[in-house]
Amino acid sequence: MKITVFGATGGVGQKITGQALEAGHEVTVVVRDPDRLPEALDRAALHGAVRLDDEAAVAGRDAVLSGLGSRDRKANGVAERLTGRIVSAMEAEGTRRLLAVSAVPVGPKAAGDPLVDRLSLKLVGAVFADLYADLARMEAVLAASATDWTAVRPPRLTDGPRTGVYRKVVGGTPRSSRTISRGDVAHAMLALIDDPAAVKQGVGIAY
Repeated sequence: MKITVFGATGGVGQKITGQALEAGHEVTVVVRDPDRLPEALDRAALHGAVRLDDEAAVAGRDAVLSGLGSRDRKANGVAERLTGRIVSAMEAEGTRRLLAVSAVPVGPKAAGDPLVDRLSLKLVGAVFADLYADLARMEAVLAASATDWTAVRPPRLTDGPRTGVYRKVVGGTPRSSRTISRGDVAHAMLALIDDPAAVKQGVGIAY
């Protein structure tokens, strides 16, 4: 499979890239500065590393995966803005499948969440309000696009190992969504590429 990864120097993007290479996919990464790619990645195995403004990066791809997002509380519209550029490039090139990282607070509330989880989610939503507002606008960009998009919504990210064992709710949020590792977010995104039920849906994932 031919895959392009945006945000490959970020925590989730690195995991997507590494796991995609491990699975034998042809991977192109799109980064602001190719020199920032971590040494842990097998650079020799990459199909190419191109800059963010190179629209040809999405041409002929089977799937485009985005780990783009703000690295602090002040999102400054980065997810909305950059995702808009990806969507425009994909629509121009006729590339269809797009998966992007969002977050649990952007999705619907989980049915039957215990009070402690509801209060925790409310607190987190207040602290990172700007970031989640940016992700909500990003999801609106996806929904308005002609792509076969999926917004993958994890809770708090950790640096734990990839386990391949987590809960997934298409169109909803797992009850008591608290944490998931970046490695398992990447695992879920790659697994969802060929899942027709996930097309034009938000997918909540959590341990």
